[in-house]
Amino acid sequence: MKVDIFDLQGQLKEKIELPKVFSEPLREDLIRRAVLATLSRRRQPYGVDVMAGKRTSAHYHGYRRHRWTMMSREMARLPRIHGKVSPHLMWRPRFAPQVKGGRLAHPPKIEKIWVEKINKKERQKAIRSAIAATAVKELVAKRGHKFEKELPIVVEDRIQEISKTKELVEFLKKIGLEKELERIRERKVRAGKGKMRGRKYKRKIGPLIVIKEDKGIGKAVKNLPGTNVSRVENLSAEYLAPGAVAGRLTVWVKSAIEKLGE
Repeated sequence: MKVDIFDLQGQLKEKIELPKVFSEPLREDLIRRAVLATLSRRRQPYGVDVMAGKRTSAHYHGYRRHRWTMMSREMARLPRIHGKVSPHLMWRPRFAPQVKGGRLAHPPKIEKIWVEKINKKERQKAIRSAIAATAVKELVAKRGHKFEKELPIVVEDRIQEISKTKELVEFLKKIGLEKELERIRERKVRAGKGKMRGRKYKRKIGPLIVIKEDKGIGKAVKNLPGTNVSRVENLSAEYLAPGAVAGRLTVWVKSAIEKLGE
């Protein structure tokens, strides 16, 4: 299968044969596993204080174990505060999970392992499958991307030398991504309590630009919201399928396509 290559003016320059990886079958299950395995490595382990709810003098005297007993008092058999304490604390239950100020029954523990593992060959197959999904028009449109030209979009290597955001925006408009740029410019207020936790706005995921060598384009992409640039050898399932949903709109550089064929 051959695909068109566009120059910086958005004009057809030549055609190139797509590598075999673009005919890989779609494996949504492997893509999801690979993305979740990547995200799990960012989880920070957390847990509660091991003494939380246990810093109390409350205790329980069972039958015939002590000089005096707490049996037959018509109260639940719980550890209680008693002795030389304030009147309002006398016989207040503590320590047990079901009482006020008590410990947690099964608190989160710091030793829990959050990292999810995936086999090396499965991860590689997931990346190949995600690469092939970027050329399927139905999958890309289902993610909400707006484009006009046929997929995959391949451009000449000179795009790697663009170092200004204004020039990059003009180029993306010339290859039919003007509506996509308008889409990623929008932002919505998040529903729920996330607004109070440093993530008030939700951004759209924009196009991914795959290059062979960064000659300045990495700087130009920084000011485009939702847009990423990646070297072809650093491609991951998370970049190609954000949120574990395959079919991200991807702009390929000719030399990156040739390296995939190797």
